[in-house]
Amino acid sequence: MTMNAPTPELIIEAGRHRGRYWRDLWRYRELFYFLAWRDILVRYKQTVIGMAWALIRPFLTMVVFTIVFGNLAKLPSNGVPYPILVFSAMLPWQFFASSLSESGNSLLGNANLISKVYFPRLIVPASAVIVCFVDFMISGIILLGLMAWYDFMPTWRILTLPLFILIAFAAAIGAGLWLAALNVKYRDFRYVVPFIIQFGLYISPVGFSSSIVPEQWRLLYSINPMVGVIDGFRWAILGGQAAIYWPGFLLSLGLVVALLFSGINYFRAYERSFADVI
Repeated sequence: MTMNAPTPELIIEAGRHRGRYWRDLWRYRELFYFLAWRDILVRYKQTVIGMAWALIRPFLTMVVFTIVFGNLAKLPSNGVPYPILVFSAMLPWQFFASSLSESGNSLLGNANLISKVYFPRLIVPASAVIVCFVDFMISGIILLGLMAWYDFMPTWRILTLPLFILIAFAAAIGAGLWLAALNVKYRDFRYVVPFIIQFGLYISPVGFSSSIVPEQWRLLYSINPMVGVIDGFRWAILGGQAAIYWPGFLLSLGLVVALLFSGINYFRAYERSFADVI
């Protein structure tokens, strides 16, 4: 009588210690590069105009906002051409919104890879954010064109722009990690993300300057972390024509930091179960 051999069991084990996990992120850096490059190629594969889509979408949004808020509503632009006012906010907002959408669905889109081999899962949503950053850099060409068209010269504050880009990165990754993990646990979030993005566009100072918000409400308005990010971009790009409401900016900055670290902790807490649930 022969006994059946036991079926081999596949165990995918993540790094149990925090130090090992962060070392693993460096060890798997080539996978990070591969995922980011693959997503960049897939995004524009078999499209007629390729990466020009990264220019068309924000440009058309800027045109609509300029017509509605600048020409029809006659909102103040603080002496800045309204298209530049709008696009200096459109850049960080488009980056943030695209990051939410792409990173929120990134784990489900890589389900086959996640269920077969161990690697730090944080690589997947982080690579999605990098892809959106490429679009961000391409879209910056429009801003340069607008500044040349209106003969608008930035001041020394433009040197601080990398700092505000870093803050935008932190906000995008923090929110993206939350949505990526929640999307695996609760598939309803795939329908919630577009609503969050659309609602966030309306409550963020993209088509108008946050200076039009009454003084007594500005601190409360800054609970939206993107208010501080957008105001920071405008302060750096527009120079003396844009002022930062520093109490609100510091509040937004604190919320971005909290969003980043809470996103990492929440993602790490449920990371071990992704291969089982996905």
